[in-house]
Amino acid sequence: MNVVYNSEHYSVLSYPAQESFELVDKESMRMLFLQGAYAQRFRTAINDIPEAERDEETIDAFLDDYCAGEARPITFQ
Repeated sequence: MNVVYNSEHYSVLSYPAQESFELVDKESMRMLFLQGAYAQRFRTAINDIPEAERDEETIDAFLDDYCAGEARPITFQ
């Protein structure tokens, strides 16, 4: 597991062996696990953000949109 992005609001974890990503919304306590084609689309979408616009505000907004309606609540058992 590698932390590829971490802000006050989001973390993005990479699992290279599984070719997957875990997106964690810290404020809403929800997460989204992406694997296979979904992970590949996520990587492409992130790479399509112009280098000059890759600041925390832009990345967090992108992750907020990406997780909308798909992320699941994090539960502790």
